[in-house]
Amino acid sequence: MTLMVNETEQGGWAVVRVQGELDLVTAPQVRQAVHEAVAAGRRDLVLDLSGVLFCDSSGVGVLIASRRLIRSCQGRLRLILPARGAVEGSHVNRVLAALGVRRLFDVYGDVEAAARDEAEPLSA
Repeated sequence: MTLMVNETEQGGWAVVRVQGELDLVTAPQVRQAVHEAVAAGRRDLVLDLSGVLFCDSSGVGVLIASRRLIRSCQGRLRLILPARGAVEGSHVNRVLAALGVRRLFDVYGDVEAAARDEAEPLSA
């Protein structure tokens, strides 16, 4: 399966939508999209992973590197996880939890919530 990555804006946040499988082959596309957003001066970034069907350790590595990059720029990173059933049941959420890194991310149910400054993230 291929990966589709595109960027939009909502409420002053850059929104990078990712659809497909996030793995060793496709992870560089997400890394490049995040780097391009930061290079363009974007510091508040939402990674919409609601279309991600599979994520391996390479995908997790890109998420962690994105968090590190955004934090080094004094920015904010928010994730949207797939909503198949409960958020706790999504594949990406299970992978992040199994690796012990889920708590590193602010996770929201949808882009609208993530783009509101006063919105509270979902619990880990």
